[in-house]
Amino acid sequence: MIDTPTPVRPRPSVAVLRVATLLLAAVLSLGSVQLLAPAEASAYTWTRTLREGSSGADVRELQIRVAGWAADGPSRTHVGVDGQFGPGTRAAVIRFQRAYGLAADGVVGPDTHRALNALEDADGSTRHFDFTEFQSKDGAGFSGGKVSSAEVRENVRRLMYKLEAVRAKAGGAAITVNSGFRSVNHNTSVGGASNSQHMYGIAADVVVSGRSVSQTIGYAQTSGFSGIIRYTTFTHVDSRAEYPAYGSSSYYWAV
Repeated sequence: MIDTPTPVRPRPSVAVLRVATLLLAAVLSLGSVQLLAPAEASAYTWTRTLREGSSGADVRELQIRVAGWAADGPSRTHVGVDGQFGPGTRAAVIRFQRAYGLAADGVVGPDTHRALNALEDADGSTRHFDFTEFQSKDGAGFSGGKVSSAEVRENVRRLMYKLEAVRAKAGGAAITVNSGFRSVNHNTSVGGASNSQHMYGIAADVVVSGRSVSQTIGYAQTSGFSGIIRYTTFTHVDSRAEYPAYGSSSYYWAV
């Protein structure tokens, strides 16, 4: 009978033993060690209180985020995204503040900053919407449209904030995006209009859970949408009046 020699395991070095000892001490003192902490969402940095008369890039970002609070009732109006804090922006801020239980004074201070940032996500999307929901259904992502993919992405981001307002007005009901951005090829394949707003990333066909098309139209009419079209089972919304360079600057409500 031949004896099989037992493999000799290499002894750990002094350095390895020292590291292991330090880790054990950390576990005993802290209770647990989180080696992979979840990434925190990056919040927009508001550096000052904003009020009527303010101007700048931060005002422009504010206008994007309160654009869905353009009116109290059905109104063909929208919040201008021009970096100038005027009466229209102040009115939209007040509506936003009321909706989120804040002091409705039209002044954008720390409490309003926090409420605005609570609606954003780390990748630039919003709390209840993902960029993937708005990508072209043919696999083109945000490419192949009438404008660059970067411009489409920013247009979609702005659209999301309006839809966040629609969602809030619907009592937090979930929104399904049937169609968001469409590449030119995809728009052609589905028989879309030759200058469909979908090809710029400023339109969406949506369904609000538990709400009728008529109710959805009512929310859209107060949310700064300049294009609203009734369909049997969904509602088309777009922001055409804000983008005259895209070839359609007038309001179109087929409701």
